[in-house]
Amino acid sequence: MAFAFVSGDPALDLAGTVGSRRDDPIDLLAAPADLERWVAGCDDLPGRVAVDLAGFESALALREAIYRLALDRVLGRPFDPCSLEIVNGTAAGPVPTVRLSDAGLHMSGDLRAVLSQIARSGIAVLADPHACLKECGRAGCTRIYIDRSRGARRTWCGMDECGNRVKAAAYRARRRASTTAEGRGSEVTA
Repeated sequence: MAFAFVSGDPALDLAGTVGSRRDDPIDLLAAPADLERWVAGCDDLPGRVAVDLAGFESALALREAIYRLALDRVLGRPFDPCSLEIVNGTAAGPVPTVRLSDAGLHMSGDLRAVLSQIARSGIAVLADPHACLKECGRAGCTRIYIDRSRGARRTWCGMDECGNRVKAAAYRARRRASTTAEGRGSEVTA
């Protein structure tokens, strides 16, 4: 199963590992190994971490807290106090180690450092009054993303996953409507 990193921030991408939250939730992180793969796929985090069951549960708690806070921000309501406690507590943990070399930046750390980095990233986004957070416009998608588009006109979390689906569905609907209208027109003239 491929992960989508389209939200513009690792914290929001982590929150986006549950799809269709309101309808039929699909959790892409079903086991610790899934979280290991997600971390390895995220460019802004250390490449590899080992995840045990306790760490996995901590990551899921952080994910849900970030989602609730981001949704609070999108809906313009006060932040959920329990979610604030989880995110702030996690952010107080150790941070990944960074090293610069001729090959570029190398980041390393254990799962606690990764979760701390994610929480800090989420705090930075949620505290930024200029960050334009939106929920995806595709029906059923509940991913929250940062809209950095010109004029803040972005509608979908990503073109590959949601934008193309919406556009294809609209095209099919137009084709059906056109075919139906042509069928009615031939009945009238007959």
